[in-house]
Amino acid sequence: MLLRRIVLAALAALLSAGPALAQADPSFNLVNRSGQPIRELYVSPVSNPNWGHDLLGSDVLPDGRAFPVRIPPSAGCRQDVRVVYADGRPEERRNQDTCRITQMVFGSAAQAPPSTQEPAQGNPSFNLVNHGQQAMREVYVSSARDQNWGQQRLPRTMNPGEHLAVRLPLGECVNDVRVVWQDGRAEERRGLDTCGIVNLVFR
Repeated sequence: MLLRRIVLAALAALLSAGPALAQADPSFNLVNRSGQPIRELYVSPVSNPNWGHDLLGSDVLPDGRAFPVRIPPSAGCRQDVRVVYADGRPEERRNQDTCRITQMVFGSAAQAPPSTQEPAQGNPSFNLVNHGQQAMREVYVSSARDQNWGQQRLPRTMNPGEHLAVRLPLGECVNDVRVVWQDGRAEERRGLDTCGIVNLVFR
């Protein structure tokens, strides 16, 4: 009898604590009010060094439409968001607490959610584009001040015609880029001002 009471009390305590243990939901709707389509969309945790894959895939997000961004609670609340418009211009929102919003509007500065990060000079993120005749098997990007290349950024080989959204810390404008082609040939570009480019093409 005593054991039964203990079990029932433990179950009651667990059920009453359920809502408190629930994780916040970082998912949100991204709304395009820019006046042109959005052709690429990336969302990743601030702790992730890569932007990941384009959430729109082969689709575009027309002006005036919304796209539901589904993020697992395990990813946390702090997210970086990057869009690329139809004219090739990128726009980013860094270190956003998406658990506290239901929508994020691009193209309307008055409705942009606040960032906890101080504004930095220059945005060095860019798209690396493979216009060569073969696949790329490795890509490295690092600050020109660094003595090593850092981690390999490709999750898989990048075929001709594909691109990689390279995510870099704000303000680090001068960077070195190294690609290794499928045949083992390496190609480097040193001292690039990536704050001044949108697409970096290798042929």
